Amino acid sequence: MRPQFIISLDFELHWGGSEKWDLESLKPYFQQTRQAIPEMLRLFSEYETHVTWATVGFLFHATRAELFEGMPELLPTYKEPIAAYDYLKTSGIGKDEAEDPFHFAPSLIKLILMTPGQELATHSYSHYYCNEEGQTPEQFRADLRAAQKVAREKYDITLKSLVFPRNQFNEEYLRVCREEGITSVRSNPKDWFWHIESTQGESRWKRLVRGADAFLPIGKRSSFSPAEIHSDLPILIPASRLLRPYTSRESGLNNYKLRRIFNEMEEAARTGEVYHLWWHPHNFGNETNKNLEDLEKILVHYQKLKAQYGMESVTMTEFTDKLVHEEA
Repeated sequence: MRPQFIISLDFELHWGGSEKWDLESLKPYFQQTRQAIPEMLRLFSEYETHVTWATVGFLFHATRAELFEGMPELLPTYKEPIAAYDYLKTSGIGKDEAEDPFHFAPSLIKLILMTPGQELATHSYSHYYCNEEGQTPEQFRADLRAAQKVAREKYDITLKSLVFPRNQFNEEYLRVCREEGITSVRSNPKDWFWHIESTQGESRWKRLVRGADAFLPIGKRSSFSPAEIHSDLPILIPASRLLRPYTSRESGLNNYKLRRIFNEMEEAARTGEVYHLWWHPHNFGNETNKNLEDLEKILVHYQKLKAQYGMESVTMTEFTDKLVHEEA
């Protein structure tokens, strides 16, 4: 297998933190996010980059009535009021995408599907938290089935790849994924500071170390060999690096961040390994132009590695298909 370059995105808009993010103050941020997404897609098309868009299922719907109709009967019973369903009860949403572009995104999903090389995947239906107290595997199964149902009925696709919200998962939930047709899952880096049990118990120290690792070589080797990946479905595809967004506060460190990514990509290409970059589209909601400039630099670097080492851009599902085919 040629060296592989994977990008996966957690597409969620306000559903990514509806239990804690004040929407009113963030509306300009998410409006800018929506403007950034077509620009990302333009860059992915220009630089022939395949990308997996792990999308919250609520965003697939066109109207509030449609969303309520699509809800599973079995809802998560978290101990704390952290479900997107709690937000629907307490705050409500608009009637459609035009009135509420923070909770609906069918026009953007159609644009993703129209762009060559893009995979529409799932980030669960309701931004489901698999390690939080109170919920059950069967509730997660119902959530996943609701995501598949709206994808089939509205876009005529079957979702094959999944990114777990907040990177929370365990063996029991992977079994549910396998039984429900998911063949690829993004897993966390091997480093201790990426071991995430629950949102409620997440230590501030871990978050600080994760941030520092974007600039300094704290963690283990970021790329991985396909030979390290177990072939049991769903295939667990480790993340290599979170693309930390540009901020004016960290502008003096930005070149260090990019150089670290360039060097990791080059090492993966030179050694025939896999490099898996990820972020949230809303990370580009501030300093949008600067973040798009950084993305273009990364894609230019990928093209250089493609020419020099034969590096290949693939979606999560394309990587899994290659891996399974080679082992068959």
